[in-house]
Amino acid sequence: QARKTLQAALDRKLNTNVAKNILFFLGDGMGLTTLTAARILKGQLENQPGEETVMTMDTFPNVGLAKTYSVDFQVADSAATATAYLCGVKTNLNIVGVNAAGRNGVCRTQKGNEVTSILKWAKDAGKSVGIVTTTRVQHATPAGSYAHSASRTWYSDADMPDSAKTDGCTDISFQLINNTDIDVIIGGGRKYMTPTGTKDPEYPTDYFSNGERKDGRDLIKEWQNLKTGKVAHYVWNKADFDAVDPETTDYLMALFEPGDLRYEEERDPSTDPSIIETTEKAIRILQKNPKGFFLLVEGKSPLWASDMLPYTTLMYGNGPGHKIVNGARPDIRNVDTKSKDYIQQAAVPVDTTTHSGEDVAVLARGPMAHLFQGVNEQNYIAHAMGYAACVGADLRHCEGQTTPPLVHITLEYNKNGARAVSASAALLGNFLSVLLAITVLM
Repeated sequence: QARKTLQAALDRKLNTNVAKNILFFLGDGMGLTTLTAARILKGQLENQPGEETVMTMDTFPNVGLAKTYSVDFQVADSAATATAYLCGVKTNLNIVGVNAAGRNGVCRTQKGNEVTSILKWAKDAGKSVGIVTTTRVQHATPAGSYAHSASRTWYSDADMPDSAKTDGCTDISFQLINNTDIDVIIGGGRKYMTPTGTKDPEYPTDYFSNGERKDGRDLIKEWQNLKTGKVAHYVWNKADFDAVDPETTDYLMALFEPGDLRYEEERDPSTDPSIIETTEKAIRILQKNPKGFFLLVEGKSPLWASDMLPYTTLMYGNGPGHKIVNGARPDIRNVDTKSKDYIQQAAVPVDTTTHSGEDVAVLARGPMAHLFQGVNEQNYIAHAMGYAACVGADLRHCEGQTTPPLVHITLEYNKNGARAVSASAALLGNFLSVLLAITVLM
């Protein structure tokens, strides 16, 4: 096997074509520990030992590391990291789509410091664009592709202080339908789109699922009105989602929960589609564009120690899984570690796990995938994707130029406008697939 792997590496040729499509998978919380655990679990579910299992992402020939710190903190959050890998600019904690001149929660520092993302670069280049997430579509990661906000928590106007609204800032939901013409929007977050007190169609008796907007706007209806003359569908359940014909659909907004979607283990397949189903339908809608597309897809184990008590071989730096009973670790031999309610062991006790400061893995395949190698700053990712697909400011690749131009180009983005999916091998062959394993859970 090792000899075959070596020969495959020796026979590998660089793919220097221009990337027509970019499919960006973002595993929220998927650090190297989770990758290893997933590999073992996959094998064990197939009645194998597990460690030797090869996942689809393991076959990506190009692997690198990204440094995740933000400008103001050693350990970043999802907003700062999303701004880095989508917009190509490092920023401060809790800020999305704004450079480091912005200050958390201070609206006036947002103005003039906005930065655009590779999703917008792709749209400006004539490509179709989409977002698929298992969180609310207003959450930090998807918001990094379309929003500019001094606070990642301004999901609706009800979440904003009066001073921010007075200074002219708008909430993330408003920006979702007004900033960039996004072709496919799939995730959760219904309650941030409708007026206060609007009953949720799925949970009409649940007060906390009601609409939250104080401005009285129904952004779902406004989105539908904006798409007049196009084939645009809004759906909130699997039956209506399954009825959407991707071949005739121009726009799709699918919001399956008031907030975040349920975890896969808890998902009801009769009412909510899987991330495989949503990703596949998004691709089928977007791929009709002859110029290509950009799609962002975001998704939300024992040995023996010297004390003769077993422990899981893979664990997390901190979290609620830290348990000391009478000065000793608990015996997990009678604990069902396969249960969806099992909490993975952790070294430091905290109520909920946090971001870590370690580097994260970047795995890539397709045209110019070799750009993703070595150890790089996280904001390099957006620039490399943009170069590979000839979107954004650096168009040297499609112009046949590889050396720096004589005239220096400053990339100021604030001034210019597998297993994860069931798709054919021919279709996947046209993608630049970038799978970013981010060690974050917020």
